[in-house]
Amino acid sequence: MVKSQVNVSEAFHNRINEAAHTNDSLLCVGLDPDLSRFPVTLRDDTDVARAIVTFNADVIEVTADLVCAYKPNLGFYLAHGAAGVAALEETRRRIPRNIPVILDAKVGDVGSTAEAYATGYFDTWNFDAVTVNPYLGEDSLAPFMRRGDRGVLVVCKTSNPGSGDLQDRRLDAEGDSEPMYLTVADHVAAWSERWPATLGLVVGATYPAELATVRQRCPDLPILLPGIGAQGGELEASVRAGLDSKGGGMLVSSSRSVLYADSAQQPDWKTAVRAEAVRLRDAINAVRAIFV
Repeated sequence: MVKSQVNVSEAFHNRINEAAHTNDSLLCVGLDPDLSRFPVTLRDDTDVARAIVTFNADVIEVTADLVCAYKPNLGFYLAHGAAGVAALEETRRRIPRNIPVILDAKVGDVGSTAEAYATGYFDTWNFDAVTVNPYLGEDSLAPFMRRGDRGVLVVCKTSNPGSGDLQDRRLDAEGDSEPMYLTVADHVAAWSERWPATLGLVVGATYPAELATVRQRCPDLPILLPGIGAQGGELEASVRAGLDSKGGGMLVSSSRSVLYADSAQQPDWKTAVRAEAVRLRDAINAVRAIFV
C-alpha cells in the first residue's frame, strides 16, 4: 500500500492539532452516558434518547472551548438499543465541526465485515476516528487505514488490571523477547508509513512506565490516553511519559470524572462539569509547561 495524498486540512492529525491549539488543550472528554447518574430531571425521562442527547448537549455546551476532542463509547449507546443508537447519531450532530470526534468501538474483524464497519462508522455516522483492535492483523484494519482523512487509534496497552493477561506476554523479537504491546506499537509505526490514515495508539494512564517505552518506540504517533480520573491513572506521570517532542501528541481522555463531577447531580451540575474540565486541562498544561 502506498500512502496517498489527502487534503492537509482534512487529515485527522491536523484537525486534532488545530483543536488543541485553539483551545490550548489536550483534554478529550468521553461522552459515556450512565442514566443512573444523570440529574433527576433527566433520569426520570421515559424518552431515553431525549435524555441522553440533552445530557450530552449540556456537557458539550460547557466544555467545547476546553477540549481537543470528544470520545463517545459505543457500548453505552448500544445498551439502550435503537434509542441509544438514535442518541449517538444526534450527539454526533451536536458536536461543533471544529472538534474531532472519536468513536470508541475497539472494533476488529476481517474482509467484508471490516469494510461494513468502516463504512458505518466513517461514512454513515461520520466519525473522525475510531479505536480498533489489532488482534486479527493488518488486513483486518485495512478498510479503516485506507481513509486518508480519518484517524485509526490502535489498542496497544490498556488501562484495566487484566490487560497483562495477553498484552504483557513476551514474544520473540530478533533473538530477544518483548511484551506483545511493544510488538503492536512497532507494527502500527510501520503501518503508519504505508497507509494514508492517521494512525495512533491507545495506552492506558494506569501504566506510565509502559507508556514511556511506547513513546520511545513511536516518537511521532498520537496516543489516546484513557484511564485518567475514575480508573485511577496518575495524570502527571502519564502526561510526562506520553508527550512527544513538541509537547503534544496526546489525547488525554476522561469520562466519568468529568461527566459526573457533581456526584449528587444538583441543578447546577453543569458548573461542576466545567470546573472539572478546566482543572484537568490546566493540570495537563502545567506538565506540558515543564517539558516544552
